[in-house]
Amino acid sequence: MSEAPSEAEAKDEAVQLPLLQYPRAEVYLVESAGELAEAVHTLSLATGPFAVDAERASGFKYSQRAYLIQVFRQGSPIYLIDPAALAPEVSKEPFGDLATLMATAPWILHAASQDIPCLREIGLEAPELFDTELGSRIAGLPRVGLGPVTENLLSVRLAKEHSAVDWSIRPLEESWLHYAALDVDVLFELWGALEARLIESNKLDWAKQEFAAVLSSTPKAAKPEKWRGLTGLHDVKDARKLSVAKALWQAREDLAVKLDVSPGRLIPDSSIVTVAQAMPKSRPELAGNRGFVGRASRSYLDHWWAAVQLGAEARELPPLRAPAIGIPNHRIWPTRFPEADRRLKIIRPLIAAVAEEHEIPLENLLTPDFLRQVCFEPPQPDPESVAAALSGLGARSWQINLASGVIAEGLRLATEQVDIESSSEESKGD
Repeated sequence: MSEAPSEAEAKDEAVQLPLLQYPRAEVYLVESAGELAEAVHTLSLATGPFAVDAERASGFKYSQRAYLIQVFRQGSPIYLIDPAALAPEVSKEPFGDLATLMATAPWILHAASQDIPCLREIGLEAPELFDTELGSRIAGLPRVGLGPVTENLLSVRLAKEHSAVDWSIRPLEESWLHYAALDVDVLFELWGALEARLIESNKLDWAKQEFAAVLSSTPKAAKPEKWRGLTGLHDVKDARKLSVAKALWQAREDLAVKLDVSPGRLIPDSSIVTVAQAMPKSRPELAGNRGFVGRASRSYLDHWWAAVQLGAEARELPPLRAPAIGIPNHRIWPTRFPEADRRLKIIRPLIAAVAEEHEIPLENLLTPDFLRQVCFEPPQPDPESVAAALSGLGARSWQINLASGVIAEGLRLATEQVDIESSSEESKGD
């Protein structure tokens, strides 16, 4: 019996996989209304689903608009549509005919939840979805990025050297366009391979429920005090200093929107916290603070100084702790909510065992927040009551079928432990 290959040998074997460096279909860049009309006509002559992807300028721009949209259909070229060229300001109007056509057949995307919002922004809506990233999770693949999935299922490596570029830059480099086209080039083959694997493992219906949930999901409401998410803010223990941090965060947010620049590219969180802790008394003192850095720290110094003054002079100061929203953070349960913590510690390993049995990531078997909810506000410890609670939270039927029984068992075990400990304490008292 031959030995399994070592990790180093496995890596060497992976390197030997053929490299797909250029798209296998013709590629057309669409930058005008006439070119878009021609693309829509050609796509309408092809058949089957649409392979779709979108590129944003995350980390560079404030907006999350699409700066490139890749659309491919079997029998058609790969079209790279430039929304910024067709509509400098985000608009649905130029894309009406494309939207009508793309509503007639399912879409194949990888990590659809990342791209659907920016595609909806210009009026493109999928009637049905196959998500190769989410399908890979349900299928139990060890790594679910597009490159690893392609290697696993198609035994081909993708050239992926432009994953972090600024897609708002014009003109787009040819090598970037090749990279973008590859993202949809392999989607039809991945769809076929993944669907076969899901059918073989009796998971296709689970995956379809997840795909439908992605399509029906609505954007999460913005946190009421987003500024409290500043990295390092937990070190600020004074309300007046928190007021300065809040004012600087808002000033950065306003400037980022105005310039359409990612906030962290103006000044980092660390600069805001540093200035809040220092409480500079003058504009020169702010300018001289060595911890106040960032490409816009000096060019917009008046803007930042005005924010410091606003925060320092505010009459109404923010509370030191954020107002509670929803259930308390589970990290404080051991000391403040020991019964809920007990339930979580008993039930989580039971759920993890089910996830391992079915080769599904724990977070895909059941959303962690759903598990914490039923542990903090437990239903009756029977499968029917647990199923009703999970359904009310938004869990899908396949998740409820797998999780409700073990959660009910865990709730029962937690109650028994409390009863045993109470009896023991009473015995000691006697």
